[in-house]
Amino acid sequence: MSYTIETIARVHSPYKQKFGVARQPGLVPAAEVCIELNPEFNADSVRGLEDFGYIWISFIFHGVLGEGWSPLVRPPRLGGKQKMGVFATRSPHRPNHLGLSLLKLERIETDKTVKLYCSGADLLDGTPVIDIKPYIPFVEAKPDAASGFVTGKPQELAVVWQNEPLQTTLSTKERDVIAQSIAQDPRPAYQNIPERVYVMNILDYEVKFQIQAQTATIIDVALYQA
Repeated sequence: MSYTIETIARVHSPYKQKFGVARQPGLVPAAEVCIELNPEFNADSVRGLEDFGYIWISFIFHGVLGEGWSPLVRPPRLGGKQKMGVFATRSPHRPNHLGLSLLKLERIETDKTVKLYCSGADLLDGTPVIDIKPYIPFVEAKPDAASGFVTGKPQELAVVWQNEPLQTTLSTKERDVIAQSIAQDPRPAYQNIPERVYVMNILDYEVKFQIQAQTATIIDVALYQA
């Protein structure tokens, strides 16, 4: 049996490429996205949603649609060495490439199109959204739930800027998004080369950084040239 699902919205995100996207929602609080609903959905479709603090976003991992899927995947939390069943992970390489993120709803705008502004996002720019639902704590919060191999929040890297001028060209929000994203250590689990320079396209910038031990050093920030 098959179904056809139409997208209802698109995501405008600071993350312009897969490398650097927060691996889970909530890990980068400063990462704010705008979820813009299609024109056929007016203000009536979100009436009452402003009373909720968090919302569930169902979406498609469009960045990996051409990569297929596998019954076994290598979760980054396990160092990229151990394999787990795809349904025991949150890997984007899934049979239907469906994702689910819990985001903090900051505000709603309904001027020309309906726009939901959310923080703590882990979504790639242009992500197709297929559904939106309110988060209901007394039903969905399960603090006593077992969490398998995911035993807690991953350790963050310390982030330093190589020189002060790199920071002064950015707003506080921009600095926070960049630093918090790099603090999550976006490298593939198998890469640990101290002298390597990594490049991340985020916001309107190309950010270069290096990682040694548990410290990431931002060495350059320049306007992104497509």
